[in-house]
Amino acid sequence: MNLDHPHIFGVRHLSPAGAWHLKQFLSEKNPRLVLVEGPCDFDDTLQWFSNPEVTPPIAVLAYTKEAPVRTILYPFAEYSPEYQAVLWAHEHGKECRFMDLPSEVFLALPEHAPGGKAADNGEEERMNVYGLLDRQAGEDGHETFWERTMEHTGDTQAYHSGARIFGSELRALEEDSDEDRPEILVREAFMRRKIQEAVAEGFSPEDIVVVTGSYHVAGLLDEQAAMTDKELASLPRLEASHTLMPYSYYRLSTRAGYGAGNKAPAYYALLWEGIGKADLSYPARSYLSRIAGFQREHGNPVSSAQVIEAVQLSAALAKLRGSSGIPALRDLRDAAVTCLGGGSFSEITLAMADTEIGTLIGSLPDGVSRTSIQEDFYRKLKELKLEKYRDITQQELALDLRENRNVSTKAAAFLDLHRSFFLHRLRVLGVSFAKQETVKQDNATWAEHWSLRWTPEAEIELVEAALRGDTVAQAASFSMKERVEQAPNMGQAAQVIEDAFSCGMAQAAVYATAALQAMAVDAASVIELAAVSRSLSVILQYGDIRQLDSEPLKPILQQVFFRACLILPGECVCDDEAAKAMAEAIEQLNSAALAHDFLDAEAWNGALREVAERDDLNTKLSGYAMAIRLERGLADGEALRLEVQRRLSRGVPAQLGAGWFEGLAMKNRYALIARLSLWESLDEYLNGLDDEEFKRALIFLRRAFADFTSMEKDAIAENLGEIWGLNRQDVSEALNAQLNQVEEKELAESLGDFDFDF
Repeated sequence: MNLDHPHIFGVRHLSPAGAWHLKQFLSEKNPRLVLVEGPCDFDDTLQWFSNPEVTPPIAVLAYTKEAPVRTILYPFAEYSPEYQAVLWAHEHGKECRFMDLPSEVFLALPEHAPGGKAADNGEEERMNVYGLLDRQAGEDGHETFWERTMEHTGDTQAYHSGARIFGSELRALEEDSDEDRPEILVREAFMRRKIQEAVAEGFSPEDIVVVTGSYHVAGLLDEQAAMTDKELASLPRLEASHTLMPYSYYRLSTRAGYGAGNKAPAYYALLWEGIGKADLSYPARSYLSRIAGFQREHGNPVSSAQVIEAVQLSAALAKLRGSSGIPALRDLRDAAVTCLGGGSFSEITLAMADTEIGTLIGSLPDGVSRTSIQEDFYRKLKELKLEKYRDITQQELALDLRENRNVSTKAAAFLDLHRSFFLHRLRVLGVSFAKQETVKQDNATWAEHWSLRWTPEAEIELVEAALRGDTVAQAASFSMKERVEQAPNMGQAAQVIEDAFSCGMAQAAVYATAALQAMAVDAASVIELAAVSRSLSVILQYGDIRQLDSEPLKPILQQVFFRACLILPGECVCDDEAAKAMAEAIEQLNSAALAHDFLDAEAWNGALREVAERDDLNTKLSGYAMAIRLERGLADGEALRLEVQRRLSRGVPAQLGAGWFEGLAMKNRYALIARLSLWESLDEYLNGLDDEEFKRALIFLRRAFADFTSMEKDAIAENLGEIWGLNRQDVSEALNAQLNQVEEKELAESLGDFDFDF
């Protein structure tokens, strides 16, 4: 080592052997200063790494202070060399610093990369290099090559030299093709600057140990100049903050998309434990024992003899593959499949994932480097007794929003209600910790069902929400205000009101209500007005269960509902495709009218009557309006008889008559089935059609009866049997019978050339 340079130890960022040998190297060199690769503005977080209440994995997250929020994240496992370097410095009373570009530069770099975005081919090029390495090494992947060559190395100097050679060779292979190279050169120039600054402070090179990725060792030994003041000032920057956060083994795994991760973080933790015990056979025994334990817990018996056989087989496989007899993960997997899975990988897939990836989540003590919204989140978890749901495994939570009268305090009586408020606020913010599931329940909305699962992504989403407010409630309120300001229609504004009540934030609905009233004055479709009516109706019906005053919403619902009544008939001039959405809108308006006696019943009844009686509207909607009038007692049997005679007369085109009947059959079927006169009129109508008209009507009638149940068809069969003078059972069998292939083919061919005007 040239003493003009500090001691440089190249590592892989998640390498148990690297962490162990680095500690030995530090103890040997006993430096006064340890410089670690990582943004230099993260130095204030180093004090927490050695806190006994900190359990890795953890990560430092940097984020921009203005929208759109950008983030960069630096994770650390217990077996991360960087993490162990920080611990060594603390334990030995030495100074430790990060030495890479500040996070505000890293966050700005993507904007200034060629094409306006970060280069995306670097990883692909690196994988090509790794593929070449795999072929040369004869392994199934560079992970296995690295494990056999580096992680099983017991000699510190051998690891030190091997990592440096690996990094320099990888660098040489990528030199002409790596599109990330300009950023790499800038970073290395800055790191050389930090080394020079340390020397200028009085640290001699031999008193400094630099811990960096093996790829950068050659760059730091390069005789190129360090970054100048002018060059540093020219770097792009975005104002940023950072926070320390818990992380997870799952997120460390490459399956979760973290590029510097490894496929099996829990297995690498076993390697770290084995190295610490000076027992390199420990990972193999533990790995196979844990798979066996998982299988037993899930009802799949695995004997101790099978585990012993698997351990022996893994060692034999390692020797056959040219290793020293210490099994790599590849050997352990093959042995597990053979001895514990009966030769079937699928038998132990879950056990293998649990053993290799694991479910460990790191933890931090209260008050450690968090944004205020994170502090509020964790405080609420504790207050609402939701801490046990902060787990990587998804858990279900059922809530009953009604008052619990069997407890002594008000907080306990409404615990589930306040949990609901909190979870809905997270949902509004887009924090993926909680997902609401559909509940099938009569008289719903007092019960809710949630799926809860904590991930580092949820923590990142919380940090991103910090721009909206200091607490979860403030951020949710701000988010809803933004949505109102950007709402393109009444439906979205109404959804904000519904969300505000679900969040227990009636005050947040005030500006949404004002916006909704302004929109209602302008032109709006019936479909949009109906959706708004439904949202407001739900709030008014169930506002009491959430202990909120929804009275201010009554005037706006009255206004929206009355406007819908006025324009409904005119919007029923539409085709059959549009009629589907219009029928749903009519149902929503009718439900609101039935639920609230303060709505204008006369206006609604008049709109229904006009839609039911007019001949120039979509006949399906006219039939549907007639069905609603019958259901509500606004029309009697005589009115239905006259309407049937008019709609199903010979002068009416077949598709119009059948379409009207389809709409009529959409509601209150049993009441319709009980009216024999209706089926007599339908029979008379069909008998009066010629062949072409009958075929045309057949399509619409088949659609009308498509979702009738067998019981309903039996009841219709009884009516038809009486009309035709036939046995009810025979008619029922004919109605419910399935066409055989020959009959189906003949019917299709008979209709194949018919023009249905579609």
